Amino acid sequence: MTHSRLTIFAGHYGSGKTNLAINYAVMMKNLHKDSRVVLADLDIVNPYFRSLDSVKTLSELGIETIASRYANTNLDAPAMPSEALTLFADKSCYGIIDVGGDDRGAYAVGKYSEYIREENAGIFLVCNKYRPLSSEPKQVAAIKNEIEAAAHIRFTGIVNNSNLGVQTTPDVINSSAEYINEVSKLCGLPVVFTSAMRGLINDLPGIHDLFALDIYGKEEWDIV
Repeated sequence: MTHSRLTIFAGHYGSGKTNLAINYAVMMKNLHKDSRVVLADLDIVNPYFRSLDSVKTLSELGIETIASRYANTNLDAPAMPSEALTLFADKSCYGIIDVGGDDRGAYAVGKYSEYIREENAGIFLVCNKYRPLSSEPKQVAAIKNEIEAAAHIRFTGIVNNSNLGVQTTPDVINSSAEYINEVSKLCGLPVVFTSAMRGLINDLPGIHDLFALDIYGKEEWDIV
């Protein structure tokens, strides 16, 4: 798997983008220990930013976090953090962006679409077969089109993040293979990797390009 300087995760609400983005940021820091790694939560639809639950842990790992000033409050205000521009101004840093669910959340990242198009960014559509509004490949294709239209950017790949939270077993992940392949065909995009909790990785020998997930912060993995 090739890693870009800038990586964006987007998808339907509940697909598991946040936990995925956190884990990806940790991986990038492990790969680039002497470089600046920044995780930006650009979800302006949901004011309760789950990634902020992990700020202390991420800070201890040397990872910076950026989010709206209204994060973890009861104010639903579509205010974007000005610090987000650092992701594009500082070419020496590695940026990971967690985009809010569906097309409404994508409007936030659309503000930066001109900068993103100048980068060789990895822009990944996160898919979860086991979420009601994305259980069918045609639904995912529609979500893709909505996000791209709102954000004014184009996806470069797909991430299979199919899970049932704490009830996830190897069979649950293996059973998503046909689904994700159909999504790939409909969207015309490659499957970049399949994610799974670290404890399940050794039980998935038939799946290539696995990405191991850990849980950071205080949240429980009920639905990630």
